[in-house]
Amino acid sequence: MKIFAGNSNQQLAENICQYLNLHLGKASVRRFADQEIFVEIQENVRGEDVFIVQSTSYPANDNLMELLIMIDAARRSSARRITAVLPYFGYARQDRKPGPRSPISAKLVANLITEAGADRVLTMDLHAGQIQGFFDIPTDNLFAMPTLARDIKERYEKGSMMVVSPDVGGVVRARALAKRLDALLAIVDKRRDRPGESEVMNIIGDVSGKDCLLIDDIVDSGGTLCNAADAMLANGANSVTAYITHGVLSGGAAARIGASKLRELVITDSIRATPEVQATHNIRVIETASLIGEAINRTSAEKSVSSLFD
Repeated sequence: MKIFAGNSNQQLAENICQYLNLHLGKASVRRFADQEIFVEIQENVRGEDVFIVQSTSYPANDNLMELLIMIDAARRSSARRITAVLPYFGYARQDRKPGPRSPISAKLVANLITEAGADRVLTMDLHAGQIQGFFDIPTDNLFAMPTLARDIKERYEKGSMMVVSPDVGGVVRARALAKRLDALLAIVDKRRDRPGESEVMNIIGDVSGKDCLLIDDIVDSGGTLCNAADAMLANGANSVTAYITHGVLSGGAAARIGASKLRELVITDSIRATPEVQATHNIRVIETASLIGEAINRTSAEKSVSSLFD
């Protein structure tokens, strides 16, 4: 097998290759003066099992086009099988019609990846599980939960933890982690007046005297986490830490987190951390290269991927 990477998260791709004891494939992904993307795979891939690592994070459209063109380049170079490895799948939040005359962009992006020539998709913590059904090719959705749970167990005592879902939609995810940690569960009752803004209305559950662990798949503006932390501390919580898989952290989110009452925001390396994120004192990044690397290894060897989470 051979692994290639676009420009979205080269470090993660190199870490995956290090785990697999492979060299990252040579490919040139550059731009012409008018910003058209040009891709050249600089080694033979004929008959190879090719994996292309590319998160479609900011700039989402540029990274998506890089992925599509790299898939096409591999297909036209006679690769035996092409797997698109998307640690973070952008457009996942547009998974349904919120109103009339609006698109389902997640489905459109799934179609683009399929039509470009991908044979499989490997991603992590999709925003909604049904997105797997948007692809007409086999799709494996990895879970960062075991990695997050391992980190939590190393840092918190069993009796002091309380897992908190930041909204009703995330209860299933939070309940699964609470069961894994043998911890109690609370829910934040949140109302959102407009996209990107939220207001915490109530905490369902007794958080007094607890180290609260907010669990979610995506943190974007950070407003929900900051408001939730304020509300839980006002209700007597000892501390509030957020464990989030994908640190989108757009705009001034890093500064907002840094100035908040959050003890810590823990994110994975599915999205490359910006200098602002790296400089924020209470944001910590944990690795997922071993998880993704093992999934790639099992996919190439035609072994079970789901058994990683048994």
